[in-house]
Amino acid sequence: MCHLEIQSRPSLRASARVGRIKNARSVALTVLILTGLLARADWPEFRGPAGDGHAPDSNGTKSIGLPLHWSETNNGTWKTEIPNRGWSTPVVMGGQVWLTTATEDGHDFFAVGVDQKTGKILFNEKVFHTEAPEPLGNGASMNCYATPSPVIEPGRVYVHFGSFGTACLDTATGKVLWKRSDLRCRHYRGPSSSPVLFENLLILTFDGADLHYLAALDKKTGETVWKTDRSVAWNDENVPGQMARDGDQRKAHGTPLIVTSDGKTQLLSAGAKAAYGYDPKTGREIWMVQYPDFSSAPRPVFDHGLAFFVTGLTKREMWAVKTDGHGDVSDTAVVWKSKNHIGVYGSPLLVDGLIYTPAAESFVTCLEAGTGETVWSERVGGKYAASPVYADGRLYFFDEQGVTMVLKPGRALEILAANKLDDGFMASPAVSGHAFYLRTRTHLYRIESPAS
Repeated sequence: MCHLEIQSRPSLRASARVGRIKNARSVALTVLILTGLLARADWPEFRGPAGDGHAPDSNGTKSIGLPLHWSETNNGTWKTEIPNRGWSTPVVMGGQVWLTTATEDGHDFFAVGVDQKTGKILFNEKVFHTEAPEPLGNGASMNCYATPSPVIEPGRVYVHFGSFGTACLDTATGKVLWKRSDLRCRHYRGPSSSPVLFENLLILTFDGADLHYLAALDKKTGETVWKTDRSVAWNDENVPGQMARDGDQRKAHGTPLIVTSDGKTQLLSAGAKAAYGYDPKTGREIWMVQYPDFSSAPRPVFDHGLAFFVTGLTKREMWAVKTDGHGDVSDTAVVWKSKNHIGVYGSPLLVDGLIYTPAAESFVTCLEAGTGETVWSERVGGKYAASPVYADGRLYFFDEQGVTMVLKPGRALEILAANKLDDGFMASPAVSGHAFYLRTRTHLYRIESPAS
């Protein structure tokens, strides 16, 4: 039975005449808002509008006007210090930038709203408190208590801290509309998976040391619509080693991707020991492919009936999987596998039939999407936890030391620029209009060319 906290709402009793007037005004205002939103390139969730790291109009034919060069003293419109700690991607809509933070000890969790034009913090709302958070242990080197990214739509922002809680806030007032804190999971080394919106659903992923499931909440009320357990058999009861005993080998950190395959909607999700295709409307598992790995973190990408998954932390492989199967398709659906410097934290980019993956050990690798053949694999410097973006016909990679490597896509490595900010990137970037919104370990920046 779900435990649901919903903030009080105004009475719905009103005269029919007043209701009609309010409805008319509301419709007019909604049209104006949506017209403005459609005219501007917003970043509503982790990895952007399509969840694939592509900025709007990033098809190489229409320039957004993003800068090629920047630094602490060049092309920065504003820089705002963000209190506490968080690795969540900023989301941008309606003149606001939202992100999440938590205290370093994991006791308090916040939703932060920033004015898009000025960088002023508008809201810093504490939405959850816990008396006894489990320590991150050695997971603190790559994770924190506010890693899952928010997701935003007109009027509402949804923040998620794994089992510590999920909430919906009104973006105009910062007030909590509903919250849930009863969806259990022992994250062990901290929550990571970001929520996604689909129709009337907010879909959450829980891949912990004990429980492993996806849950869909009604985005208006927070009530549970469906819940689906992972179906893979663990078979690890007799596996030696501390990691197996502690549950590490059952953990994963990935965010699902919603795609259309053969005219049908699927939710692609990588967990520990298996990747899955689900029906996002019902949570029904459509297919599963098994692999001998765990702690998968990158978000999948998809093209022409193939889903591309990074299997996890130890094998460090990328698999191309056909999405038209049913049941356990481990023996029939895998088209290719690659293990040549595959990134295990940053998600891959897929551009014009080529996949670019940023590895933690300073490599960027380019693969043929159709065959998995390595086109090039070069050491460009840095370690990559953040996911890259494709915009203005360029590839932008953001490393843990604060350097952004800008590459030209293609069949040979060509470095266009290297830009440095202080403190380093753990959070992935956002793009809106002509500007980057870049979150370092301590600050949020708006980066754009003066002519913009």
